[in-house]
Formats: sequence, C-alpha cells, structure tokens
Amino acid sequence: MPVEVVVKTLFIILVVVGALAPVITWVERKQSAVMQDRIGANRADVAGITLLGLLHPAADVLKLLSKEDVVPLGANRFMHLISPLIAAVPAIIAYAVIPFGGVYQFGDTRLSLVAADPDWGLLYIFAIGSIATYGTVMAGWSSNNNWSLLGGMRAGAQMISYEVTMGLSVVGVFMVFQTLKLTDMALAQDTTFRVLGFLDALFGIPVPAWLDWVRLPAWGIFYQPLAFLMFLAAMMAENKRPPFDTPEGESEIIAGFHLEYSGMRFGLFYMSEFIEVVVIAGVVATIFLGGWAIPYLSTQTLIGGVGRALGTGFATGLCMLLHFGCFMTKVLVMIWLQMALRWTLPRFRYDQVMDLCWKILLPLSLANIFVTGLVILLVGG
Repeated sequence: MPVEVVVKTLFIILVVVGALAPVITWVERKQSAVMQDRIGANRADVAGITLLGLLHPAADVLKLLSKEDVVPLGANRFMHLISPLIAAVPAIIAYAVIPFGGVYQFGDTRLSLVAADPDWGLLYIFAIGSIATYGTVMAGWSSNNNWSLLGGMRAGAQMISYEVTMGLSVVGVFMVFQTLKLTDMALAQDTTFRVLGFLDALFGIPVPAWLDWVRLPAWGIFYQPLAFLMFLAAMMAENKRPPFDTPEGESEIIAGFHLEYSGMRFGLFYMSEFIEVVVIAGVVATIFLGGWAIPYLSTQTLIGGVGRALGTGFATGLCMLLHFGCFMTKVLVMIWLQMALRWTLPRFRYDQVMDLCWKILLPLSLANIFVTGLVILLVGG
C-alpha cells in the first residue's frame, strides 16, 4: 500500500537519519569520555540547560550550515559537489530492507514492519553499500589535492577488498537458514535449539529428557560465531571507521578524501559514517542476534499466552511493541560495541588493513564455508 510505504520511509528517515545518527555523535563523545575518565561534551546549552551534552549535535549542524562551502581551484566542480550525496544516500536507503519487526495480523489488516522485503534483501545491502565506494573515490580525485587523491585510492582499495570478505563471511549463514531474505532469517531465529542435540544428530546418542531443557536461542551468532566476527570486522572496514580509518588518517594524510570539503558537504560525509553505524548494527542484529525475536519467548507463545487473557488483538499489538523494543535494544548494543572498538584499538597501518583482509579473513571465510557444508552434510540438514 502506498500510504504504508510512505509511513515506513518517513520512519526510517526520521528515526535512523534524524534521531539515531545525530545522537550517535553524542554517544561517540560521551563513551570515549567515560572510557578515558573525562567529562565529555557539556558546553552547548540553552538558557543554561546542557541536557548532558545532547545539544552538541544541534550545535554541530548549525555550525556546518553557517560555514562557507568552498570548491578548490582546479577541482572538477560537478564531481566535487555530487560526491557527498553518492556517499550518503546508499547508507540511508540500505535500511529499507532491514526488518524492525515481524508480520502482524489485526483482523483483516496485515502489518509488516519493513519498508521493502525482497527475496534477495542481503544482496541488496551489499549492492547498495558498494555504491558508496564511488563517492569516496570521486571525492578524492575531484578535489585536485594529492592528499585527497591518496585517501581516495586507499578508500577504493580498502572498500573493494573487504566487499569480497564481507560477502563470503555470511555464505555460511545462507547455508544454515537457506535464504537471502532478511525477514525469513529473523523468523528462523525465533526459536531455540538443543545444545546437546549434536550427540543425537552426529553420533546417534539419545539426549536424556532431563537435559532437553539445555537450549540456546537459534541465533546466527551461535550457529556461525566465526562468521559474526568476520562480518562485523568487514562491515566496519567498509565504513572506514577506526581502527580501519586509513583513508582518513589525520596523522598521515591530513584528512584523506574529504580534506577539501567544508560546510554541509563535509557534514554529509561525516553523517554518512554514523548512519552506516546504525545500518551495520541493524544488519548484524537481524542476521546474528535474532532480529526482533525475544530470547526463549516465541511469537506464538507470546500471542497465545496473552491472547487467552486479554484478546488476540491486544496480544498482537503488545507483541509488536515488544518485538520493536527488542530489536532496537539489540541495535543499541551493537552501536555500543562499535564505539567501544573504535576507542579501544589504535589505527592499523595500511598494509595491516590489507593483510587482515586477504591473508586472514578471506582464508577463514572460505574455511568456514567448507566446515559449515560438512556439518550440514553430517547432520543431514
């Protein structure tokens, strides 16, 4: 329905772009301050009210809007002006296929909490994410600055390299869940599995009934723990966030590919990284952390239990709110983890970044595919 699509699109723009991304700039400052035993951002105020520094994102926007938009002499003006858009727009539209809830039936009305639900949702994210590479490379080349060009070349090589590993690292997840559809992946994780079930599946040893309660949520991270680590590392490298920020290495190449940008065009590059942080958190939460699924409380159990006492309609609405809250909680946890890694690890050298991709993550991802296939063959599906 057109109205439903418009509402979901506005939700993504307002919540992900308008709310979460600016707040993450505050989280980055405050979390780094806590980790370094500092106070952090607390100067911006309105009538003496600082709101724990939450006014700093608004102050940043006002400052960027007031700064002069400069185009260097000798730069390719068209490419220089359009590059920030090419870098920012893919980060926004990638969230269209990330489900922030399931499918809920209210009488004759069917409500799905995802803007678009194609069968190839994860491939869509990979394809859209690769477009951002053009924005960074174009920004570095069109600025007519050697440092910017070097940053653009680094960004292009790094992002293209890690796209290979990023795709291969989740092939094991495809094999386990037998789908590329993100909603189906989340639905497949809305259950539990027996921790000792491998004894019966592999060796024919029956598991005693009194041990059947030893279960874990059927999340991707428990099926594919190595893939989780590799995918998160590859996604962070794609986003050029520390410790993979060699394209912007201030101590080496001043500011990298966006050196010659100012005002809101620099703000677009700046904000696209934080929007991508939300996208990474959403994708990882959907694939590896069960999406909207509540651990040990399936949708059928929740609606069935509450519905008997308060009615199916109320139970479905409550289930939808709980699922959305659960998904956002997982997203916030993944945002926190990315920020913790950002302020814990020092920047890698450029050769270390490339060695990690081609000599460590790529062979591990290929080995993970073969081991996953072997286990599926032995277990018989």
